[in-house]
Amino acid sequence: MKLRFNEAKATQAAAQLLKLRGGPMSQVKLIKLLYLADREALIRWGQPLTTDCYVSTDTGPVVSRIYDLIRNERSPSAVRIWDKFISGPEEYEVHLLVDPGSGELSPAERQLIDEVFRQHGQDSRWALVDYSYGLPEWTHPDGGALPIEYRDILRAANKTEPEIAAIEEELESLALVERVLV
Repeated sequence: MKLRFNEAKATQAAAQLLKLRGGPMSQVKLIKLLYLADREALIRWGQPLTTDCYVSTDTGPVVSRIYDLIRNERSPSAVRIWDKFISGPEEYEVHLLVDPGSGELSPAERQLIDEVFRQHGQDSRWALVDYSYGLPEWTHPDGGALPIEYRDILRAANKTEPEIAAIEEELESLALVERVLV
């Protein structure tokens, strides 16, 4: 069971990275930085930051739904929070239109985003692609896309099977609560 994707939170996380950048950013770089932030949140706290799905692509692991938002690939009836705050790609770059605030992000999550940007924000998009190839959860999909499960990331971070099971159980409980409340 997957957590419900929180587009508002994902938008705020992306906006924070764009603010730290101080201008346009390659869509590939933004997707990679968001993946790294999500990955680190899952490893540290047992919960992802954006609640996105992850897939292995030819350019490494990506946050799948955010990738679709950037490319404007979603159902016409979907609420479009992202579009109000972040531009569509122009020559493969996106920029912040309006600051969405940060009310969906905890102080710890904002600090984590800042940390990821400090570590990787100066890297080029292609350096981030190369870096992401080295992440143990990535599998070359040969032109397709292969899902990356939370378990794959947690194993790559050397979590024990009991730790992984406890995290998965907690995430299942959160997903169930979301289903009941929505």
